[in-house]
Amino acid sequence: MKLPQPPRERAARALARFNEVPENITFEQRPMWESFLPEVDAVLEAALGADELERMKRDEVKKQ
Repeated sequence: MKLPQPPRERAARALARFNEVPENITFEQRPMWESFLPEVDAVLEAALGADELERMKRDEVKKQ
């Protein structure tokens, strides 16, 4: 069974689609959606706080 995408990935993919950028093409040897993570992180930090953002990042690493 496929694991659900983490919230940061879902948000980054949504930004890619919003900007009409193919989310899964390769850009600098990584999926294009990853290039939107800095914007996602800025919004999440403003909305949730730095501590919650760091918790989200740690949780992503644990689930890999």
